[in-house]
Amino acid sequence: MEANFWHYLWETDDTGWHLGDTNPFLLEFFSHLELQSDNRIFIPLCGKTVDIKWFLDKGHKVVGIELNEKAIQELFASLSLQPVIEKIGKLMRYSAKNIDIYVGDFFELNKEVLANVDAVYDRGALVALPKEMRIRYASHLINITESAPQLLINFEYDQSLLEGPPFSISKDEIEEHYHKHYEIKLLKNTKVENGPFADMTAYENIWLLR
Repeated sequence: MEANFWHYLWETDDTGWHLGDTNPFLLEFFSHLELQSDNRIFIPLCGKTVDIKWFLDKGHKVVGIELNEKAIQELFASLSLQPVIEKIGKLMRYSAKNIDIYVGDFFELNKEVLANVDAVYDRGALVALPKEMRIRYASHLINITESAPQLLINFEYDQSLLEGPPFSISKDEIEEHYHKHYEIKLLKNTKVENGPFADMTAYENIWLLR
């Protein structure tokens, strides 16, 4: 997707994907990552997700990246945190205790800047990208996180009925992106009957990649 597409949605507050509550899949399946309380979790294309507060409240450290700066300003405001802001290469970094969020192009984030992460929580990144970008995204994510374990959420539906995002991603495609680096386990498959999927058959899945 073009960067301007996402900037427009954020600037016009057309952010229907943003949940006001912690993702129920995260609540149900986070324990499968078997993390310690102070482990560092990477959230790609994080937006201003309230899941970040949940991680911080649990004592975890969070690192994320988001294209739109307004989203990150709103995130820190919601957390009542005053960030330290600095330029890191082509990215901007917003930092406070236990949280580092980079603003800019995901593909400009390298493993040296990201540093060590213990897990990845992909609740809205892979599904936000068209197929040709998903290939590049998955490869780059594996590289910069050194194949850290993941919780990955995706949707499956008839793509001809909805332009996306969120895009439909099949089990075969997930295998295609990740099978060389992970054991892949489907944790739950749930029918979705609201939002953009109200008039079609659609499923939301959560996967454990280890």
